[in-house]
Amino acid sequence: MSFRFACGYNRGRPRKMNSPANKILVVVGSTRKPKVGAVRDAVASFGPLLAPEKEIEVIGMEVESGVSHTPTSREELMQGARQRAEAVARIAQNGQSGDFFVGVEGGLDVIHENGQRRVFLESWAYVSNGTAGFFGRSGSIEVAEAVAEEVVDRGVELSVAIDRFAGEVGIRDAQGAWGVLSGNLVTRQDSFRIAVIAAFAPFYNAKMYHRTSVKIGWAAK
Repeated sequence: MSFRFACGYNRGRPRKMNSPANKILVVVGSTRKPKVGAVRDAVASFGPLLAPEKEIEVIGMEVESGVSHTPTSREELMQGARQRAEAVARIAQNGQSGDFFVGVEGGLDVIHENGQRRVFLESWAYVSNGTAGFFGRSGSIEVAEAVAEEVVDRGVELSVAIDRFAGEVGIRDAQGAWGVLSGNLVTRQDSFRIAVIAAFAPFYNAKMYHRTSVKIGWAAK
């Protein structure tokens, strides 16, 4: 098994995506480095289970999530991840190719516990083979109240709020809010990687999911 990784589509002008018999093509609904890198790292870990005798190529394509710049609920996070995957799948159906379509979305989940508002940072992934799709989620980390007030109460984009909070610039494409809040023990890319591994589980661990009558159908492609 071998791997190739690439990204850098121009919106609306994708290059031809070929998926010959000896290759698995994974298309990510983003070209941001932490997101494509997370899928790359995830695939490297479960690739021998998914396609032991095939080359796996991971590519990125910039598409719209269809949700707000910073989702503030679990439902919106899931919607954004799904819609990114579905967007690249539609492109594949229009004369392109691809075996798996991945959407990843990061944002906040707001809950109330014991009469107190608590805001958590989460990363979600949705993986589809064009027939069936599954969600995966990272862990959660509670957001500092100063950041929560900026994003949830004032509508500031999380990337802007976390830059202000940390006194740095460009955190989104580096360690991300995860890195700032965890002291770089967990980065944004790390959190997406976990979500992608979880979302891919019904594909690389199909035997276990088949035992519960989940039909994924990718082997017939």
